[in-house]
Amino acid sequence: MERLIGALNGKDLDAIEACFGADFVGEWPAHPARDVHGPEQVRRNWEMIFKTSPDITIAMTNSVEVGDEVWGEWHYTRAAGQDLRGVIIITESNGLIRRSRFYMEPVDAADSAVPGGPRLARD
Repeated sequence: MERLIGALNGKDLDAIEACFGADFVGEWPAHPARDVHGPEQVRRNWEMIFKTSPDITIAMTNSVEVGDEVWGEWHYTRAAGQDLRGVIIITESNGLIRRSRFYMEPVDAADSAVPGGPRLARD
């Protein structure tokens, strides 16, 4: 994960692509049209992200490793002008990422409207 995060923050497309196995599948269970297949598509996606969000930074703020899976809390800062936070579950094998499942969402501003009415003031 450190190698991937370094490549992402360095905007190094070759290094990003090298983190993924040829059989890689990236799944977005809530947004299946966003699924990704293979390291070449990963590269194309990040190339587009870097063009639209040149100031993006990526961090994994917390993680748990179980067997070949890493469950991590991720924070994408300034992705297309907004912050994203969520969980990405990554499966690794032989030092390469083989599968990921994304549960990322835009971060609402503190004063955003929420279902059910306005937010309550916090003491």
